[in-house]
Amino acid sequence: MMVIRSDDSLQDIELDLIVEAIWRRYQYDFRDYSRASLLRRLERAQLHFGCTHLSGLLDRILHDPQSLPVLIGFLTIQVSEMFRDPGYFRAIREDVIPHLRTWPSIKVWVAGCANGEEFYSLAILFREEGLEDRTLFYCTDISRAALTRAEAGIFEVERIAGFSRNYLEAGGAGSLSDYYTASYGVARFDPTLRRRAVFADHNLASDAVFSEVQLVSSRNVLIYFDRSLQDRALGLFARSLPPGGFLGLGSKETISFSNQSDSFVDFVPREKIWRRTNVETQEAALAE
Repeated sequence: MMVIRSDDSLQDIELDLIVEAIWRRYQYDFRDYSRASLLRRLERAQLHFGCTHLSGLLDRILHDPQSLPVLIGFLTIQVSEMFRDPGYFRAIREDVIPHLRTWPSIKVWVAGCANGEEFYSLAILFREEGLEDRTLFYCTDISRAALTRAEAGIFEVERIAGFSRNYLEAGGAGSLSDYYTASYGVARFDPTLRRRAVFADHNLASDAVFSEVQLVSSRNVLIYFDRSLQDRALGLFARSLPPGGFLGLGSKETISFSNQSDSFVDFVPREKIWRRTNVETQEAALAE
């Protein structure tokens, strides 16, 4: 007599098989991503590929490697805005930059850079603050297609009005139009903004620390991870930052309940900016 277990739904089994196949065949690790989020994205991919069931995606990724970049696009969120949450960038400008000036050279890690909106926001800000020539930006993402778009620096012109409003609210020193040219329905950002940038694929789920940096900006990435993967990513950020370095997260993200909470102290709490602990910051925190 056949016995069917009731503790695993068919959809759960299909999801596990797809994620395991992606890891074993291509070394992209989604095993500790939020299951609810993964399921929603896989269902959209299923519609795109015209598969009757989720398991149809398994056949595609095992036997058609060309379909993988498309699937990765569904599994990763690539939509953002320039100067998204303007208060965050104002805090970088007014509160973080004065400390970064004390370093002779600066490295910034934009982890999960998506299509590049956050990088260009920071590149413009650092240029306006006179730090561009001694700053190196590492722009990383799991999606090579997203990195290609980020490096191109081209955005739909319909989005520029929103970008411009955010820029001004973030304390922009001029006009965003100073940094792009518009034609044929797209805005092309000044390629010199990229002269101090390195675009590279990096997976927070499986890759290691690659450099010491003074600022990590990784916003709206951790919300798609489960607790163990959040802890891993925050551990990478902590090991990348020297004492006194800065970590910026998204508006719905926190380090408060992670295993790295003791590695940081609040710096601008309302904008989700923390500072890597050292003797001085620990003493200041205890004194408050």
